Amino acid sequence: MQFDFALLLVLATAICGVVWFYDKAVLAPKRRVCLESAEAQASGPLPEDVVAKINHEPGWVDTGRSMFPVLFVVLVLRSFLVEPFQIPSGSMLPTLQIGDFILVNKYHYGIRLPVTNTKVLELNSPQRGDVAVFRYPKQPNVNYIKRVVGLPGDRIKYVDKVLYVNGVPQSQELLAKLPPSRPERLVMEENLDGVQHQIFRDVYRRGIVGEWVVPEGHYFMVGDNRDNSNDSRYWGFVADDLLVGKAFAVWMHWPTLFSIPDFGDARQIK
Repeated sequence: MQFDFALLLVLATAICGVVWFYDKAVLAPKRRVCLESAEAQASGPLPEDVVAKINHEPGWVDTGRSMFPVLFVVLVLRSFLVEPFQIPSGSMLPTLQIGDFILVNKYHYGIRLPVTNTKVLELNSPQRGDVAVFRYPKQPNVNYIKRVVGLPGDRIKYVDKVLYVNGVPQSQELLAKLPPSRPERLVMEENLDGVQHQIFRDVYRRGIVGEWVVPEGHYFMVGDNRDNSNDSRYWGFVADDLLVGKAFAVWMHWPTLFSIPDFGDARQIK
């Protein structure tokens, strides 16, 4: 079962906002009237404990009123500016490690409403080579992260573990063999239409072969760990309304709950 944090945050903010408004519009004036009435009937100043008792707020009111501004700020930041994500799998190795905590620019691809993801303001379009977070087309409540390879109208071909974009092969340069003595994996530097980044290729695993034409309003996404990535080569294209944002930085590495978080590997995402 997937946990929809965005929906929970919106509901919590709305409930606390209603409590805050109800207190401000209804309960606070009643407390003020009660205090004024008590002061008018008293022969002198009211004792502090009596004033405190009249002004006392129910626990649910105090909690809702105090939590509303905090939740509202978090909702705005997370929905429209920057959202943190954790990398759960190795599909983007070597660019992103399992346990990396990344920051995603939520407004780069346009301002979208929380929960529904409806775009209300156009800004930038995804560019080839971007590392993007999006909702998995087959299960939209699950977030995926891949590299943008194909733009609307592009013809993408993948043959012999080489990407072709509109008939042009995207060059790869060998950087290392892992392990050096009996290599099972190759570290390559790929030049994706001018965007240079590292990818993994397995030596003994046969790569998928295919050709696709990206429809309008859609994108073709591929993982950097080319032989170990569930991406557009297997399940198709990503519609624009499924985009979440552009990943731009790693701010922490924390692989397991019982390990020590590492802030020393903070870096930009290429």
